[in-house]
Amino acid sequence: MSYDKIDQGKIPKKTLSSGEKIPCIGMGTFGSDKYNADQIAEAVYGAIKYGYRLIDCAAVYQNEDRIGEVFERVIKENIVKREELFVISKVWNDMHGKGQVIASCKKSLHDLRLDYLDLYLIHWPFRNYHAPGCDGNYRSPDAKPFSVDDYMETWRQCEELVELGLVRYIGMSNMTIPKLEAVLPLCRIKPAALEMELHPSFQQPELFDYAIAHNMLPIGYCPLGSPSRPERDRTEDDVVDMELPAVVKAAEAHGVHPAEICLKWAVQRGQVPIPFSVKEHQYKSNLACVTGDPLTEEEMEAIRREDRNCRLIKGQVFLWEGAKGWEDLWDMDGKITGWD
Repeated sequence: MSYDKIDQGKIPKKTLSSGEKIPCIGMGTFGSDKYNADQIAEAVYGAIKYGYRLIDCAAVYQNEDRIGEVFERVIKENIVKREELFVISKVWNDMHGKGQVIASCKKSLHDLRLDYLDLYLIHWPFRNYHAPGCDGNYRSPDAKPFSVDDYMETWRQCEELVELGLVRYIGMSNMTIPKLEAVLPLCRIKPAALEMELHPSFQQPELFDYAIAHNMLPIGYCPLGSPSRPERDRTEDDVVDMELPAVVKAAEAHGVHPAEICLKWAVQRGQVPIPFSVKEHQYKSNLACVTGDPLTEEEMEAIRREDRNCRLIKGQVFLWEGAKGWEDLWDMDGKITGWD
């Protein structure tokens, strides 16, 4: 396998509802409280040189300014043209109020040194704030359950960003079917994508199918089971995706690392995985592995059957007073918890 540079023509594409085709895989930039902005920026530079074109950013990751220097550099060095990149960013929970979404987007654009974003997401469907690096027991006294009115106030500003030409597409993240059922009929501009946790042990088939049926491209975070996730998101019951029997068996059959099997599965299933790594051999193999040697139908089915409904990013830091547990964030009984 060559690690010099990937031919763009070999990277499969996914199609947005508009008909536009985007890369089938991207690079995440959340350092999981373990990697600093300089390390992440250097990895993004190397990744773009190698062939990545979709980069998933967010205001809360606290590294957009350094990544912006990379974008400026790769364009100046003629490694890539701006229109060849597909850049995602997200508004954080403490910037959902009137006028704040537009201000947050403009701040991200300034930091990323871009004139527009390709996709802008509402990171979480709550205004519930948690400080960066907090532990899993943190609770904000101002936290509240999901509110359709509050969410739509945030979404209306996202729609305005499109109309202002600052954003090409808008989307949602960390949603549930009950929440989507409540807000989609109210949207003037429909979401182009839905970012969600997706990996072999947490496949979310109902939400995945719902997204496809409503013309939202699923973008999957934690595609490898997030081995570098923060300690606050770890529990004794977590499943290690790269140790699942079907994943290990496929890795042995193809002569590759189990991480590559997780990514092949994701792309062939129809989602856009956004793996994160600052290690050159890892981010290169993550991209290269989706350009050939696909999984068989039997291997895809075997991995489908490995679904353990094991959510890793539970979001408990967003809970409000009176909530019973992290399950309340995810509307487990089919109704929006805490919303009247």
